[in-house]
Amino acid sequence: MRLSEFRQAITDEFGPAYGQVVTNDLVLVDLSDRTPQQALKAGISPREVWLAVCRAADVPPARRHGAGLPAQPRS
Repeated sequence: MRLSEFRQAITDEFGPAYGQVVTNDLVLVDLSDRTPQQALKAGISPREVWLAVCRAADVPPARRHGAGLPAQPRS
């Protein structure tokens, strides 16, 4: 997953406004208590950050595919 795909996945899942809040404010215990933005700046892969966001925000597994892959049907 590229950074642009990460950003698109965040927007697709949370919307543009709340996606910014998630990226800047959600503290991810799985990534040493970093926000997604801090984790990305620290060099953690966008895919790893995306999956940590999904776990923290209880995104259903069917929607964890992220950007760049065919859309999964929403249930």
